Amino acid sequence: MSAGDEREYALGANAAEIVRLGVQHRLWAASAIALWERANIRAGQTVLDIGCGPGYTSVDLAGVVTSSGKVVAIDQSALFIEHLKQRQKLLGDTTIAARVGDVQKLELDKESIDAAYQRWVLCFVSDPDAVIAGVAHALKPGGVFAIQDYIHYEGILLSPPSEPFRRFITVVAEAWRGHGGDTEIGLRLPALLAKHGLTPIHIAPLHRVARPGSQLWTWPTIFIDTYGPRLVEEGRLRRAEHEALVADWKAHTADPNAFFVSPPMADIIAVKR
Repeated sequence: MSAGDEREYALGANAAEIVRLGVQHRLWAASAIALWERANIRAGQTVLDIGCGPGYTSVDLAGVVTSSGKVVAIDQSALFIEHLKQRQKLLGDTTIAARVGDVQKLELDKESIDAAYQRWVLCFVSDPDAVIAGVAHALKPGGVFAIQDYIHYEGILLSPPSEPFRRFITVVAEAWRGHGGDTEIGLRLPALLAKHGLTPIHIAPLHRVARPGSQLWTWPTIFIDTYGPRLVEEGRLRRAEHEALVADWKAHTADPNAFFVSPPMADIIAVKR
């Protein structure tokens, strides 16, 4: 994969993003594990981790399916997959089969997996229909597709209201869509799943509230620190705007009355009949 390919992921595939994704996974791991339990993902199964990134979710899934199961981890970034493979060596893991690949061209054997999982991947790809078609092909009858994704990314809320933050979120969403993504993909997913023979059996809201000093407050903090400069580099955000954002976020962090509400998201479980 070329250096150019590494940048196809809207947020970038680099060392800083590996760290940010690790923080993000830790903050949202409990929600993922709860969804896996509801979807009855369990020991002995073969589970597909779609757009696995550096593999934080893959490692957790490996613990769920145990050594009697298998996790197929696919991501377009060679850097991310190499990070996962190095971590596997350290852990002595043989459960995860990690490889570089386009999740829009899964090409898995028919009825070869028991379950699939994705979090914040369908919102980034240009052809989510192709991803779902690939999953539907690979799922065994009765297999499940567990999804966590955005319904309305720009619906994130910050109190007290902040113009620099609102501007930042607007620019992020514009950049995201410029890479072919869909910041409201969750609204389309039930119909897309049904189109490919996957019946949604669970749809529930996923959102959280954070206050300064809480663990979740770190989520937008590290995103502003890592992705803000990239938006400046790309000419999407002026340097002065980013500086104002950083100062404003610092003020909110020091405000005991401040809070933010995460973007509207959905937990979805669909089953192949």
